[in-house]
Amino acid sequence: MASNNNSFLPRAVKVKNKSPAPVQITAEQILREARDRQEPRPSTQNITDTSELADHRLRKHKEFEDSVRWNKNIWVKYANWEESHHDFDRARSVWERALEGDHRDHTMWLRYALFEMENKFIERARNVWDRSVTLLPRVDQLWYKYIHMEEMIGNIAGARQIFERWMTWKPDQQAWLSYVKFELRYNETELARALYERFVLHTPKVGSWIRYAKFEMKNGEIARARNCYERAVDRLAGDEEAETLYVSFADFEERCNETDRARCIYKFALDHVPKGRAEDLCVRFVGFEKRYGDREGVEDAVVGKRRFQYEEQVGKRPFDYDTWFDYIKLEESVGNKPGIREVYERAIANVPPADEKRYWQRYIYFCINYALYEELGAQDVSRARGVYRACLKLIPHSKFSFAKIWLLAAQFEIRQLNLSGARSILGNAIGIAPKDKVFKKCIEIELQLGNIDRCRKLYEKYLEWLPENCYAWSKYAELEISLSETERARAIFELAVAQPALDMPEMLWKAYIDFETAEGEFERTRLLHERLLDRTEKLKKRRRLESDDGAAAASNMKILEQAYKWKKQKVLDDE
Repeated sequence: MASNNNSFLPRAVKVKNKSPAPVQITAEQILREARDRQEPRPSTQNITDTSELADHRLRKHKEFEDSVRWNKNIWVKYANWEESHHDFDRARSVWERALEGDHRDHTMWLRYALFEMENKFIERARNVWDRSVTLLPRVDQLWYKYIHMEEMIGNIAGARQIFERWMTWKPDQQAWLSYVKFELRYNETELARALYERFVLHTPKVGSWIRYAKFEMKNGEIARARNCYERAVDRLAGDEEAETLYVSFADFEERCNETDRARCIYKFALDHVPKGRAEDLCVRFVGFEKRYGDREGVEDAVVGKRRFQYEEQVGKRPFDYDTWFDYIKLEESVGNKPGIREVYERAIANVPPADEKRYWQRYIYFCINYALYEELGAQDVSRARGVYRACLKLIPHSKFSFAKIWLLAAQFEIRQLNLSGARSILGNAIGIAPKDKVFKKCIEIELQLGNIDRCRKLYEKYLEWLPENCYAWSKYAELEISLSETERARAIFELAVAQPALDMPEMLWKAYIDFETAEGEFERTRLLHERLLDRTEKLKKRRRLESDDGAAAASNMKILEQAYKWKKQKVLDDE
């Protein structure tokens, strides 16, 4: 028997050439060519009898079954195809198999339930919705669609039960409001009121209570609406959004023509809301008093209360300049110039006790605000000048200084057309506490005025004070270049590169080389590169320079040979 079986086996063929073929063919290429050579299937098929229909459906079943193994999105097409042939049991089976694969895909549940609803299988659709909200209770869309279906078929009691099931999961605010709207659509006002009571307990926020009060107001229940606001104030007095609650409560009383009640609410709010969140409340109270009261009432109710609180705070912490800033803002909102100046004077009298810069920063800003107020707000130039001078005298310039106050004082004098005074201030700044910003501003002013000699002197002082500043050297040279003073610019560059320590030597050397290149001094540029190579031991930019000089082809080879010898000595890479 073994010999007979072996007779059916193919005869082994000996491979003559085992070397690889010159053109390799991959499996991907074979599959692609097979797909390209397939004959296109007809888009339509005429089915004449039931046997052909059965064959067609069998073939489509096989195609879909093969596809869903690799692509899960085919489930929807598969179920829709079965539905199109009115084979609802098979379609339902497809949906169930799809959900077995991924029951957390809520879109699949939505399509499944929609399939049952469109074909009027209400009980089956209800079963699908029930299973979906049980498995995915946090997906709000499933609850909305479920309730919508019950409401469309007139099952109001069933929709209400679904809402109640949903509320046990403690959904967000929108779900509760949807439940309320549902009850109001059927004129169930008492049920809606009971829902609001549950809602404010579940979501104890200012917005929830305001909605509840507006609901009562809309239904004409003034006493109930006021009760809502009062309960909200009792429970949420210390909430971060309490200001919104007070404003809404006062607006409610104002609409009810209860101006005295509204005024009391505003006063109570101003006493209990922290100062950082009471700005809008004060503005609204002022507007309220303008409509129903007088200016004295505004000042007594708003400014007087806040001023008393600020006085308490600055009395306990006189060096808390942020509180002084808030106090000044309050006085400026009233527009009382003597009161504003008094607070400013009292504040700047509290000079920082320690000679450390970080303690003086807020104080300096306070002095600047005072000077700007006197200049722009009060239109008193002499007092503004006095503030600047007093501030500059107080600062211990031997330990630290502030370029900002020097510059602002000088700019103030320029605005007053006092150029000599501005020069005096900037000169004192350079002599007492030289800083980069001060030198730059001085040079900028003199350059705008066309005083070139003054600019040169300022640059010289600048570089005497900070000789390692490459920016200053470059700007000094740029000034001379702009004046076509080539020799001066070259001398400045030579002095700059001769400095023993520079903060950004690469920038300075580049500016020097670019200057000589722009002047067409290729020999000088070549020498500069030699000096730079000797100093930094780097090979950069030489070949490009020699190429720009049309008569240096032989020099290129010489330089490259020198560089190659240097590389071998240093044992470097191909740099």
